[in-house]
Amino acid sequence: MYRPAYCFAVCAVVGAWVASAGTASSAESWSQFRGPSGDGIVIDQSVPLEFGEKNHVVWKTPLPGKAWSSPVIAEGVIWVTSAIEVFPTDEERKEMLAAAGIEEKKFKQLAIAKTIQLKLMALEFESGKLLDTIDLAEIERPDPIHSLNSYASPTPVIDGQNVYCHFGTYGTFCVSRKSHEIVWQRRLPLEHSVGPGSSPLIDGANLILIQDGMERQYVAALDKLTGETVWETDRPQIDASSGEQKKSYCTPIKITDDLGREQLICMGSQWMVAYNPKDGSEIWKVNHGTGFSVVPRPVYGDGVVYFATGFGKPQLWAVKVDGSGDVTETHVVWTVAKGIPAKPSPILHQGLIYVIDDNGVASCFEAATGDSVWKKRIGGNFSASPLLVGDRIYFGSHDGVVTVVSLGRESEVIAENQLEGQIMASPAVVDDSMILRTSDAIYRIQ
Repeated sequence: MYRPAYCFAVCAVVGAWVASAGTASSAESWSQFRGPSGDGIVIDQSVPLEFGEKNHVVWKTPLPGKAWSSPVIAEGVIWVTSAIEVFPTDEERKEMLAAAGIEEKKFKQLAIAKTIQLKLMALEFESGKLLDTIDLAEIERPDPIHSLNSYASPTPVIDGQNVYCHFGTYGTFCVSRKSHEIVWQRRLPLEHSVGPGSSPLIDGANLILIQDGMERQYVAALDKLTGETVWETDRPQIDASSGEQKKSYCTPIKITDDLGREQLICMGSQWMVAYNPKDGSEIWKVNHGTGFSVVPRPVYGDGVVYFATGFGKPQLWAVKVDGSGDVTETHVVWTVAKGIPAKPSPILHQGLIYVIDDNGVASCFEAATGDSVWKKRIGGNFSASPLLVGDRIYFGSHDGVVTVVSLGRESEVIAENQLEGQIMASPAVVDDSMILRTSDAIYRIQ
């Protein structure tokens, strides 16, 4: 673990740590990836400790297509995206991958479709009834994606009377929640390599998109009412010979630092960068090394942002946000190099950071120092981000197992719950109900 000398002075005055402001409380809506505050924390609500296919399931609704996007909820309606794939034969698949310039040795780890139909579905919260399926676009011969990804992995975001759906290079859509009509649509082409992943963020009048592809890496702000580009900012230069080490899939967060500066925290390969949301100008940046294909969403508390560095050898970094320019040598509080996820996001709560790595080892660290508090082998493989509800954390695995652990320094595994299908999407909580999507269906658990 790396700790600059000045971190001890910082840690001495940190005081009481709290989760980021705006944590969900008795929410009637779940507007974006990881909830209203984007941190996966819910207070003042209660969901079952133990549940299963025939236990505490209010309803279960099958969903067509393949999508790892999470549900968003407002005014009694659940919104989810999906991609309906037309699959090639084995022979067609090999021909299509070869035509896309893929080396034969990589064929096994990739998936490809002949066409995809991008959909937005509305379901009734009370009953799970499918209210409408909105056709957004049909894409002929889409690019290959990683076999663990989907063509509809980014989570939509609700703002006002609209829901915004982003599918990376395949299109961005603003849909009216009232009329179910497309208000506007844009297509910002990008070479993802293994498919789209970054979810959008609403910031005031703008829709923020992280566009970190193989050939170009940039952050864009679109006018949320028209879809017109407000600003674009290219990423700092990345020291990598291959576009594979330049691409990334992170979702931004918005903070206000102790100096009163609003910041868009936009994690990418090699660099974490904070931008001015008004014009996209760079505020500060930190070089986190050779990490790439970053997925976990950062979390923020008490002047420090915490983030995982992505694939390669994932690390967890803590960086103060009150700097300007390149702060690599001045503002890194600590780093941890073992037991860090490449896909699931961290949770920051009351001075502790909780993570689960992709291979099922859960860990807890001191937020002030990065010191290890505990490690537990949960088992299984994980992509979905964990959810904290009350005094418990819920971890959903690829095998459909939801493991529940208690909070704190003396944490214990207190339940294991089995559902059908893979869990790749992060759950939502509204009105004491967990809305959980698997590869096969969506559940209301209460």
